Amino acid sequence: MSKDINLTVFDADGAQAILSEALHHADDGELYLERQQSESLVFDDGRLRSASFDESQGFGLRGVAGEMAAYAHSSDLSIAALKRAAETVRAGISQNKPSHVDVSPSPTKTALYGRDNPVEAQSFAAKINLLETVDQFTRGLDPRVKQVSVSMATSLQTVAIARADGSIYHDIRPLTRFGVSAVTRDNKTSGQGSHGFGGRAKPLSYLTEENWQAAAREAVRQALVGLDAAPAPAGEMDVLLGPGWPGILLHEAIGHGLEGDFNRKGTSAFAGLMGSRIASEDVTVVDDGTIVDRRGSISIDDEGTAPNCTTLIEKGILVGFMQDRMNARLSGVKPTGNGRRESYAHIPLPRMTNTYMLNGNREPEEILASMKKGLFAKSFGGGQVDITTGKFVFTCTEAYLVEDGKLMQPVKGAILIGAGAEALKRISMVGNDMALDPGIGTCGKAGQGVPVGVGQPSLRINNLTVGGTAT
Repeated sequence: MSKDINLTVFDADGAQAILSEALHHADDGELYLERQQSESLVFDDGRLRSASFDESQGFGLRGVAGEMAAYAHSSDLSIAALKRAAETVRAGISQNKPSHVDVSPSPTKTALYGRDNPVEAQSFAAKINLLETVDQFTRGLDPRVKQVSVSMATSLQTVAIARADGSIYHDIRPLTRFGVSAVTRDNKTSGQGSHGFGGRAKPLSYLTEENWQAAAREAVRQALVGLDAAPAPAGEMDVLLGPGWPGILLHEAIGHGLEGDFNRKGTSAFAGLMGSRIASEDVTVVDDGTIVDRRGSISIDDEGTAPNCTTLIEKGILVGFMQDRMNARLSGVKPTGNGRRESYAHIPLPRMTNTYMLNGNREPEEILASMKKGLFAKSFGGGQVDITTGKFVFTCTEAYLVEDGKLMQPVKGAILIGAGAEALKRISMVGNDMALDPGIGTCGKAGQGVPVGVGQPSLRINNLTVGGTAT
């Protein structure tokens, strides 16, 4: 399709004719081509534990008719395979009589990241040497460090999106992710910690000595805190969330509920609330796919639409949802550049990019000082969310008791329990220290994973249920 991105496997005129015929009865649709190169290395317990390298390519052909999407995909990039896919899609939408054929996205010249291939940025030997160096450095930080794991994952995804009217959109997406985890032990107990970083910038700009040493120190610091942690108490209490990565709770408990498909179908806890107050005036939330070099950013989405900074909640009022093309058309609104897919084998869905809460006007110290008794949740691990109800359960990986405005004993086993819509209403103070996560997030939806970013300032949430293990 384009020599520029090395996807010249189809005869352009032949492929365009097949595409146009396949989508003759469609309201919308596209031919999505992808080639991806990826590598993953894990250095664990003092040796290279795993190393994988993969190259994949394929196409997906989609025809959209009303609320139905017919989709066929193949790893065989040939005219014969494309013809078979076209027959499948054509059969799925043959009874449709288009009443509204979607126009193609407007061209975009936005370039939010370069084209450097992270997989080829270093030799294999240099990568192994780096992982071993980080492992040795981390172990040398404290004699109580008993286990270290260092990982590096890189990829380069090249895509072309062709539409029935002859328009073609291209993107080349680099991605780097580096992580360090540590386990500490003393005579009584053990602790765990981890930290990572990454994004779409030049790969070697991440893999500096300053960056990996900071990650190693943070992982060990967390693991050492775990040695002194007591079982967390249970009950309803005020909770202070730290800035940055704790925005994962915002992403899961609230962000998914603001995606267009759930709201169009009426299955989101926020369905029918457009224009209503759902939080205090201090709360403004956006989804921004336009931040340069960020993990969740995209120069175009997987339907060819340019990314946007979409305001979802403005001063506590619900003002927007994240939309792909199909749900936007069915809802009578414009797509927001949030149509994303894991690979050519998946259909696009409305998905988040970089979702975060804007700054409030409170100093973090002021928020802490306002709490008589409660919990400070500095970092999170895994969690579960029911999109329909917004109910969530999140595990704190680092948390502290708060008494009379001061941080006290670190605790382990703290679990935050609540519902996204209710938690929004209970946000009483918003800090002025907004931070984005370090570039490590992956979001799952309908069996698909895509890279995302999260962020927030410090937040005080009143009367949140905390599950604990203290007796």
